[in-house]
Amino acid sequence: MRFTIQSVTASTFDILDLGTVPYRAAWDLQHQHHERVVAGGTPTLLLLEHPPVLTLGRKARDGHNIIVTREYLASQNIEVLEIERGGDVTYHGPGQLVAYAIFPVGRKIVDFLRLLEQATIEALSTLGLPDARPNPGYAGVYVNDREVNGRVYGQKIASFGVAVKRHVALHGIGLNISTNLQHFDLIVPCGLTDTQMTSVQREYDLRGIDRTVHMPEAKQALADAFRNVFASYDWSIPVLTPAAAATTPLEREPASAR
Repeated sequence: MRFTIQSVTASTFDILDLGTVPYRAAWDLQHQHHERVVAGGTPTLLLLEHPPVLTLGRKARDGHNIIVTREYLASQNIEVLEIERGGDVTYHGPGQLVAYAIFPVGRKIVDFLRLLEQATIEALSTLGLPDARPNPGYAGVYVNDREVNGRVYGQKIASFGVAVKRHVALHGIGLNISTNLQHFDLIVPCGLTDTQMTSVQREYDLRGIDRTVHMPEAKQALADAFRNVFASYDWSIPVLTPAAAATTPLEREPASAR
């Protein structure tokens, strides 16, 4: 597996562009970087894509928001994995930019999640979608609502799911760039029935924007946004206590995540 390393500065964080990585391999890699950051190593942002996979967060252990059979998923070579992040079921696949921010968080959990939102929104603005925004009470980033057959649906373009263990974050953002959105029809994404999944390319097409988005461009926009948004971030890791050593799964903020 070939890694391209873009160093920001030794005092802030590194960015690794991993290309396409199977989910299990990336999960192991996240944990390796997590252990390194917990021990005082340089925080790291992992940028990658996954082959098709469904992941179940802690709200989704029964898998009831998967609306096809496991046999059908297996026939389509789509894995189903239970993981330690917060949230319900989500889909990862080609054309989706996944960003795992292995960053110190400490007790700044809500602030950290809002910075992830801010970086995603800034990247989407760079890509020509200035209406990207958070949606109070929901995890992730949305663009303007759209009416479909007389019903208004939220348009979700990025999903968030984070776990914090020993004051350092795991998991992060799934930003739909040119994702096969039909794969989201296999699930009720994040358990939301009033929401449609969208992508940068779909928004271009529906808005009549004569433009094709490419993954390197999207990665550059998100990397630049992270550099800007986290420029003055507090990278210190608090002293661990036994209670803080437990894993804390989260989405946007504990009181409002769904």
